[in-house]
Amino acid sequence: MKAATPVKSEAEKALATTWAKTKDALPGKGSVAARREAAFEAFAAAGLPNRRVEEWKYTDLRNLMREAKPLAPPVGPAGLVRAQGAGRVFAAVGVRRLVLIDGQFISELSDLADLEPGLSIGSLAEALAANDTDVVARLGAKSPADKDVAFALNTAFMGDGLVIAVAPGMQIARPIHLVHCYTGEEAAAVFTRSLVTLGGGAGLTLLESHEGPDGIDYQVDNALDIVVGDGARLERVKVGAEGDAALHVSTTVVVLGREVEFRDLLFTTGGAVSRNQVFVRCDGPGTTLTLDGASLLKGRQHSDATLVVDHAIGGCKSRETFKAVLDGESRSVFQGKTVVRPDAQKTDGKMASHALLLSNDAEADHKPELEIFADDVVCGHGATAGALDEDLKFYLMARGIPEREAETLLIQSFVGEVIDQVADESVRDALTEATTAWLDAREQVELR
Repeated sequence: MKAATPVKSEAEKALATTWAKTKDALPGKGSVAARREAAFEAFAAAGLPNRRVEEWKYTDLRNLMREAKPLAPPVGPAGLVRAQGAGRVFAAVGVRRLVLIDGQFISELSDLADLEPGLSIGSLAEALAANDTDVVARLGAKSPADKDVAFALNTAFMGDGLVIAVAPGMQIARPIHLVHCYTGEEAAAVFTRSLVTLGGGAGLTLLESHEGPDGIDYQVDNALDIVVGDGARLERVKVGAEGDAALHVSTTVVVLGREVEFRDLLFTTGGAVSRNQVFVRCDGPGTTLTLDGASLLKGRQHSDATLVVDHAIGGCKSRETFKAVLDGESRSVFQGKTVVRPDAQKTDGKMASHALLLSNDAEADHKPELEIFADDVVCGHGATAGALDEDLKFYLMARGIPEREAETLLIQSFVGEVIDQVADESVRDALTEATTAWLDAREQVELR
């Protein structure tokens, strides 16, 4: 019997048409073009992931992405003007700003002066066009996310992004802020790809912000490759504040050496649909990694955090803590998988996800997983979902604090557990202010 041919969705057909029209104009030839071709073939064979795909069962992208937007055009003068105030969330932090508008690195809006010794920054599109051997080799390397369809789609269409490298032993004191801003007046699709490499013993704080206008259903497929050398330290904080109609899919791939300290925080308030997926592989012993997250959602927002931590070698420690505050008919998804390989003895891995439901119509889905193939390990997980603690609220109100203010204090405390883990005080303050702004906006809506 002949196998049935899957029916392509309109979005899948549009992506195939866009691929045929644009693939020859995308940066990079030779092995890069071959890598793109293989990635798109993998996507075409699998199609957009749907609820029958286990890793995407709670975020049916085939259903959520009814159409595929055309690729964003080159940035014009109006886009440069609209992007002037982008990245305000970290305005009070002394950062080095690197600005990407509609997926294009804009050097004239970026702070490239007086780079610290051992720090290099460049454009991905230029590196691909010049056939930079290090960049091409990294893009062609085996990745923990190779089987993911969204990552394959990014590899096929990746246009521009940043290439950031820190030399061994160099400590970059000034945080680097990747400002991603959509400025188009019509909906389009953006595929950005960035590479960050830290040499042995290096140190860096990396900030990301993603934003765009409300009312425009633009689409973002973003990917970030990170390689951290032995004994290095990296802290990343990503703020997702996309427009209220945007679709945002982000894949972060991290490969860690030995005795590395890696911290990551995903902070999400914007976007109609967002999925942040992080794939981490521990390749050296003595490494400690912390993956935290906080989502503040309202209306019908849908936010998905999917994490895969692969303990490929023993003696490493991983911690995952995710918090979601849900109002209206919003929905949060947490999927965390910890894999412990047969040789990864002495692994210490724990994950926890907690949802605070401010509405009876909100929904929180938790799916923690452990795949353990070693016997000398300490691993566990936990999940909770519930409303505000009425006893705690009463305690505050009994001391003269108004009800709305009491609720705000409890929500701030709930989210603050993960924000307080950020090492940089000014970054912590920025995230606290963003939380307060979300709560103030919620209160204004309820007072109307």
